[in-house]
Amino acid sequence: MGLYGDRIGRRAAMIASVWLMCLGSMTIALCPGYAVIGIAAPIILVLARIFQGISMGGEYGTSATYMSEMAGRAHRGFWSGIFYATLMGGQLLSLCLLLILNQVLTQAEMHAWGWRIPFVIGGALALAVFWFRRGMDETPSFKAKTGEKATTWGLLIKHPRQSLLVMGLTAGGTLGYYTFGTYIQKFLANTSGFSKDQATQITAVAMLIFLFTQPIMGTLSDKVGRRPLLIAFGVVGSLITWPVLSTLAKTHDMMSAIGLVAGALIVVSAYTSVNAIVKAELFPTEVRALGVALPYSIANALFGGTAEYVALWFKKPAMRPGSSPMSP
Repeated sequence: MGLYGDRIGRRAAMIASVWLMCLGSMTIALCPGYAVIGIAAPIILVLARIFQGISMGGEYGTSATYMSEMAGRAHRGFWSGIFYATLMGGQLLSLCLLLILNQVLTQAEMHAWGWRIPFVIGGALALAVFWFRRGMDETPSFKAKTGEKATTWGLLIKHPRQSLLVMGLTAGGTLGYYTFGTYIQKFLANTSGFSKDQATQITAVAMLIFLFTQPIMGTLSDKVGRRPLLIAFGVVGSLITWPVLSTLAKTHDMMSAIGLVAGALIVVSAYTSVNAIVKAELFPTEVRALGVALPYSIANALFGGTAEYVALWFKKPAMRPGSSPMSP
């Protein structure tokens, strides 16, 4: 998808990613169960999830590239924060939808057919986004580019330092986000002892605070630079993770839990608010979408996608005697 964005255009790649997301979501929503079509059901489900994964991988790189090339230099940090706030908005909407469905439907109804509702809504929203993106202009930078043709091998040979830097930034940043943005919901239920509904509510409120922090941090980066924010995230994030999770494990008050999770996410926002623009600014126009998307996706899969698995592995007594208080 990064190659597609660099060769065909940012706009074309962003439209293609929306179509893939719509296809994946609607396929999941409408796919018959195993009792109806047998082994074809999980095969179709896996393929649909792959479409969604390709969509997300293409969406981040091309959207970050588009934003960096269309935003004015003096306010790129602010727009980078807005960019990430929209990503958080999607996750927040999904949490709110989960809360609503849990209130309206019984557990039996959720397991039988209610789980399909979010995918129907997601597919419909993807169609709406496609309608908006049809009217987007291609970036002037892409129209004016005259350099090399983007290739994966060319990226790795000519821009190894930038690629490794993107991987390094993403490794730390995505681990922080996955810990306090997605895994924390399981931690609140399994370790702190909150009910699933309470864990969802705590996460939703903390994510709302996190969302509004993005443009504030982005604007700050326009004033003081991106580097101070990234250094602050790395240093402060490393120092507070253990104390926050250890304290949260013993917390049974919802307001206190919200404060701890939101506080950790505010630290993470020093990275999330500027990470897109920092990565996009590292590469020339010819390979910018690929340069952002490929190293980001590799690091995200290795360090972000495995975060919950590693946390659960630490918890298993047979595999690690004497679990820590920050394990789920």
